[in-house]
Amino acid sequence: MIRRQLDLFERDHADLIADCVAAERAYDGAERDEAEERYGAYVDLVEEGTETLADIRDGFGRTLDEETAEAYELAFNRAVRKRLPRFGLEIDLR
Repeated sequence: MIRRQLDLFERDHADLIADCVAAERAYDGAERDEAEERYGAYVDLVEEGTETLADIRDGFGRTLDEETAEAYELAFNRAVRKRLPRFGLEIDLR
């Protein structure tokens, strides 16, 4: 189930993922006076993706009993950190 959810996220949010890659490259290539602004743009995009993934996780988790939901949340977060690491840094905090 989690694999399918992440497949759908990657398909439905391909533009966001591409924007994150572009923003990271822009930050990496930025001059010192632009770096802070570029990094802020990158972080905003990553937060958007992380929030979207947390919404997917939480929405499905609400359909499960409490014990299963806890195990599902841990497995989902682990899968995000492995497959989509830029979005996994703070997924546990959402």
